[in-house]
Amino acid sequence: MQERLRERIAAPGAKKILACDGGGILGMMSVEILGTIERDLRRLTGNPQLVLADWFDFTCGTSTGAIIAACIACGMSVDQVRQFYVDSGKDMFDKASLLKRLRYSYNDEPLARMLQTELDRALGYAARDGQPHATLGDDGLRTLLMMVLRNHTTDSPWPVSNNPGGRYNQRVRDDGTPRLDCNLDLPLWQLVRASTAAPTFFPPEVVTFAEGTEREYQFVFVDGGVTTYNNPAYLAFQMATAAPYGINWATGSDKLFVVSVGTGKAANARMDLQADDLWLLDHAKNIPSALMNAAVDGWDMACRTIGECRFGSEIDREFGDLAVEAGSTSGRLFSYVRYDPDVTPEGISQLGLPDVDSAHVRLMDSTDHIAEIQKVGTTYSARHVDIERHFAGFLG
Repeated sequence: MQERLRERIAAPGAKKILACDGGGILGMMSVEILGTIERDLRRLTGNPQLVLADWFDFTCGTSTGAIIAACIACGMSVDQVRQFYVDSGKDMFDKASLLKRLRYSYNDEPLARMLQTELDRALGYAARDGQPHATLGDDGLRTLLMMVLRNHTTDSPWPVSNNPGGRYNQRVRDDGTPRLDCNLDLPLWQLVRASTAAPTFFPPEVVTFAEGTEREYQFVFVDGGVTTYNNPAYLAFQMATAAPYGINWATGSDKLFVVSVGTGKAANARMDLQADDLWLLDHAKNIPSALMNAAVDGWDMACRTIGECRFGSEIDREFGDLAVEAGSTSGRLFSYVRYDPDVTPEGISQLGLPDVDSAHVRLMDSTDHIAEIQKVGTTYSARHVDIERHFAGFLG
């Protein structure tokens, strides 16, 4: 099982990690940025059939980023991922009935069906009538894959991966007894769906472990963005290098490369806010996004501090961007780039997009404005993505 993945993990040479943020349909920005990266890698390698799974050794994501990461790990091209979002975007956000909207806004069935179809097809299950769905441990997955979920039952973040060395991916427990609830047996589509189950938007996902055995049990999962890992870049670095995970990739700015892709950055400034405006409903509406935005920036800052940041926009006027030229520092643990468009009105103006409304490209369910979201991603990529400079030393 997983022999190809084991060989890739152990293969000599530099390793490359792709980390994709959460953000609902705003993931279309990430897809367009990744499209530019894939196109330029094809040109520079001379391989017109290259897909990102050929180049990245480890893909990870939270929420919509988990969808993108899973599709890439399955070997899908960015064109195929883009088509999935364009064709299915509106269906993903299928309005729930009025009664159900007291609990959540959208039905989960359309997204679940689409994930089953696309992921199974990519892994060759479409032609296997009557067979179960592809699992996390499927041999067809071409990269290490990690998805961030929140286990609401245990009140904890769950970075679930197909890592062959992971403790909960073993068939035998430490005491020698069989592990009936091996994570590798879980349906891939369901784990992706669980990572996207944003509270108030979608119902939670109930996942059954050790199904059909005397030890069967269930956990309730919600969107991984409700953890502090909506930006999973540092978490991926940690999994790739910390001894407990057993991957043990070497650190160093010439040995490990992390590419982090966001879904648009925009502070929700409220310059007319008064102290009396802060009451229970206001906090309920604004505190979750405030915490998520702070965590995204926090992990970005951590990566820039311990890594060699080759590109990234200014985080704030005090911290700046910490960007340096490739190879100009020593002692850093990895090389790092952060692609994340500024979607404030000022940022949209600087991109030269007068026909794009900032309000249309900041909401995770903005499915009526997919074309505008794509335009931000393509314009940002054309202006800022320079893999010959940013990926230097990892292209050979």
